[in-house]
Amino acid sequence: MNKRFIPNGLTCCNLICGCIATGAGFSHNFQTAFLFILIGAFFDFIDGFASRLLRVPSPMGVELDSLADCVTFGVAPSAMIFTLFTQVRYPELIYSPFWFRTLPFTAFLLAAFSAYRLAKFNLDTRQKMGFIGMPTPACAIFWGALISSSEDYLKSPMFNAPFLLAFMLMFCFLLVCDIPMFSLKFKHYRIDDKENAVKYTFLAACALIIILCACLAPAGHTWQFISRGIAGCIGLYLLLAIVFHYIRRFE
Repeated sequence: MNKRFIPNGLTCCNLICGCIATGAGFSHNFQTAFLFILIGAFFDFIDGFASRLLRVPSPMGVELDSLADCVTFGVAPSAMIFTLFTQVRYPELIYSPFWFRTLPFTAFLLAAFSAYRLAKFNLDTRQKMGFIGMPTPACAIFWGALISSSEDYLKSPMFNAPFLLAFMLMFCFLLVCDIPMFSLKFKHYRIDDKENAVKYTFLAACALIIILCACLAPAGHTWQFISRGIAGCIGLYLLLAIVFHYIRRFE
């Protein structure tokens, strides 16, 4: 068997996970959608690892990977947001059938911006060891974790459709902005390196957040609280990336 089929097969597993997550998102099965986004992210990680290990990188693999990522990390979270738009509260100003039918389709802006971000990533030589703009897996994992764990809050009077639209548009901007964001790739593992120190601090904070969420969760709600912890970790990632970006600019 051609060794090239192994990483491509793993990429197709990512694509299948994205299709399942999309169907679950449209079916209001948010926990399943989030689970398959996470599984897709796992396949997205190991397909690149397998390609480097087997030394079979190919232009076709790059294109296939982007197509799979567009589904898993663009269309799938958009499907979840689409369904959420049909359930959140609409304030009196836009409480009409027109907005009930129209606003849910704005969810697919996230898929469009994700596709643009992936195309930009493939062409941008600056993004070998880091990212310019928010990586699509982080964006999808955030939305999957948030919606699957906090649906009751998102449908409560404290939240509404305009807030959801504004929040989603903020993430559309973060996907394509020119703010450098660190990746978890390591050139070396020395802790005295400034970039490594940020990564180690982030990983340690994430482990602490998730452990605390698991320990504080009431019986039967462990996965829900861990999902909230995962969303918090993505929020921390964005905060650190933006803070260090502006610190570098003023150094």
